[in-house]
Amino acid sequence: MSDNASLPFVELCEVGPRDGFQFETTPIPTGFKVASMQRMLDAGLRRIQATSFVHPGRVPQMADADSVLAALPRDERITALALNLRGVDRAIEAGVTTVDLSIALNEQHAADNANTTVEAGVRAAEEMISRARGAGLRVQLGLQTVWGYASPDDTPRALIESVVERFAQSDLESLSLADSTGMASPKSIRSVLDSVGARVGDIPLVLHLHDTRGLGLANVVAALEAGVRRFDTSLGGLGGCPFIPGATGNVATEDVAYLCERMGYDTGIDIVQVAAVSRDVEALVGRPLSGKMYRLVAQA
Repeated sequence: MSDNASLPFVELCEVGPRDGFQFETTPIPTGFKVASMQRMLDAGLRRIQATSFVHPGRVPQMADADSVLAALPRDERITALALNLRGVDRAIEAGVTTVDLSIALNEQHAADNANTTVEAGVRAAEEMISRARGAGLRVQLGLQTVWGYASPDDTPRALIESVVERFAQSDLESLSLADSTGMASPKSIRSVLDSVGARVGDIPLVLHLHDTRGLGLANVVAALEAGVRRFDTSLGGLGGCPFIPGATGNVATEDVAYLCERMGYDTGIDIVQVAAVSRDVEALVGRPLSGKMYRLVAQA
């Protein structure tokens, strides 16, 4: 962790407790989740996506969402994912200050994942944003499969641009672009950011990158060079989507923090402390994680 306050800052949002734990078949105890997130807050993470409000029959690991949030600090560092109006209402009841929303941008993905259409998802998101903002919550909107679903770039660029323009005036806290299937490349990262950046206005962009094809860190570098300063990452490289065949983990928090530091950016994160949490997760789930640095740094 850098002590140089003059270094440009890159913010990492820890999504392992949601995007990572949801993919595991080994039950993750509520107490373990809460303790892990508290340790990550102590390690300098300024934003943690703690859970999601989904039906427990579809994602059993998130069945304890209310209990998890009740045990964590009620401040802007803790967010939760909602996929419908009921989820937004639960987020309001739980007292989170920021709710994360997420919609599909690829028609086939929308049909396969939720038996819906992109347009229906956009209209639903507009209602969810209105409900959340009316209750005083900040909203991050995530756009899924921006870089492709069944094949690279099969999400039309014109559709991406039109949806971004539609939400550009929606009083969003941030807009997240997700490479849900890990099909992005540095070239396509730069291309999408060029077209979206011209349409998003002053809304901060966040990238949610998966490392399915081994290009995760290369894509982080491309995004950094394009001016992005916020990324979703996951401890040890946990992650994936239960509804996307072959999906693998997010870029690892420790790996991205190390990369940023080597490139002259400050993340404010103690990699050693985060790595210790990742090793405990590894022991619990009983398999190696996909990240690199959590195994290389000294024991905390």
